[in-house]
Amino acid sequence: MRIAMFGAGGVGGYFGARRAQAGEEVTFIARGEHLRAIQSRGLRVETSGDGILIHPARASDDPRRAGTVDVVLLAVKSWQVREAAEAARPLLGPETFVVPLQNGVEAAAQLVSALGADRVLGGLCGTLSWVAEPGVIRSIGAVHFVRFGELDGRTSARAERLREAFDRAGVKVDIPADIHRALWEKFLFVVPLGGVGAVTRLPVGIVRTVPESRRLLQRAMEEIAAIARARGLPLDDATIARTLAFTDGLSPDGTTSLQRDIVAGRPSELDAWTGAVVRLGRESGVPTPVHDVLYDCLLPQDRQARGEI
Repeated sequence: MRIAMFGAGGVGGYFGARRAQAGEEVTFIARGEHLRAIQSRGLRVETSGDGILIHPARASDDPRRAGTVDVVLLAVKSWQVREAAEAARPLLGPETFVVPLQNGVEAAAQLVSALGADRVLGGLCGTLSWVAEPGVIRSIGAVHFVRFGELDGRTSARAERLREAFDRAGVKVDIPADIHRALWEKFLFVVPLGGVGAVTRLPVGIVRTVPESRRLLQRAMEEIAAIARARGLPLDDATIARTLAFTDGLSPDGTTSLQRDIVAGRPSELDAWTGAVVRLGRESGVPTPVHDVLYDCLLPQDRQARGEI
């Protein structure tokens, strides 16, 4: 498949490199020093094993130079989704479709609004990967997966082709029966871990071990499950138990991208994570006291990083 990886940070760099290593035609849409390093030295993914080096790598900051592709995998930050949708138009041929890989539950709807429902699948991923330096992605742990599916729940040949391509690259891949439920299950995992991790400034190994912070994680998960149920998605206590068990299996040094951005003083996805829980809770009539406090604590830091205060 001809693939445009729109965004080459932790998510786009890791999964794009895996696809390119498997022989797929991958074009990385990146910018700045990261782009220049990829163009001159290739894209390197550091892992606990042998790692990956894609050199030479197809990379540009101008989608018009890439030509049309079969699929655009959107791996930008959540606040960049609308802008990226417009910028990606030169990549779109008659059959091209777009799969968002952002954390959160709103990216697909934003893409549908910009590009039309026929072009968009729902998607999510999991990886503990980040840009360590320009041209270098550091990836830890063994949890790397991609899930996607048609928003109306139907099966499709294009989704199956993409699944087969990820499978050839050795990436754990799945087409859930209900992509919306899968998105909310990921939301229930990553948002509490991101918010609690950002407030405590501690890795997952400590957050999940200290009884007080573990209880905070669970209460935050319960709030998201309640919102999902109010919106017709049956997330129950068993979902929370599975999520906590999954958290227990993560690398103890792991942190979320939200936590890393907040700690480093960079703009974060706070609005699409914790802020979305607060906003959707109010829309659904569900109280969210844990997320209210997390959001109120982290918002000044995010606004300062954006130069708003």
